[in-house]
Amino acid sequence: MSIDMKGSKPLFHRVSYFETDQMSIVHHSNYIRWMEDGRTDYMRQNGVDYAWMETQGVIMPVVSVSCEYKESAFFDEIAEIRTRVAFFNGVRLKFEYEILNEKGHVLVSGKSEHCFLDKASRKPINLYKKLPECCEITARLIKEEEQA
Repeated sequence: MSIDMKGSKPLFHRVSYFETDQMSIVHHSNYIRWMEDGRTDYMRQNGVDYAWMETQGVIMPVVSVSCEYKESAFFDEIAEIRTRVAFFNGVRLKFEYEILNEKGHVLVSGKSEHCFLDKASRKPINLYKKLPECCEITARLIKEEEQA
């Protein structure tokens, strides 16, 4: 998998000391956090601000997440986080990620799946009915990915 960023810019993250173990290697749990940072940044860049969605009464919990570790990141390196929408149907949304080091080597590839819930009731909702403007943006992003 190689993620073409299209109009979106990757997110860059400098590895902090607290994210590493005694060998200066990034602890595996941090890559999941970086994927979340990449996802919220990607959404914001493309006109779907997650904070705004919450003010509209929509939350987007993680249903599943997976991560394939290929190489290690180390203290003080710059990691490049690439994100793309892989699937959307109004009820579920899937993202794919690649995290690269400064040499362009893929450190991690991953996926996350989300659903949409009403913030107050915590019941599933269809985003097409609740926030159609977000759906239009997401549909455009998927179309751009398919044409890549």
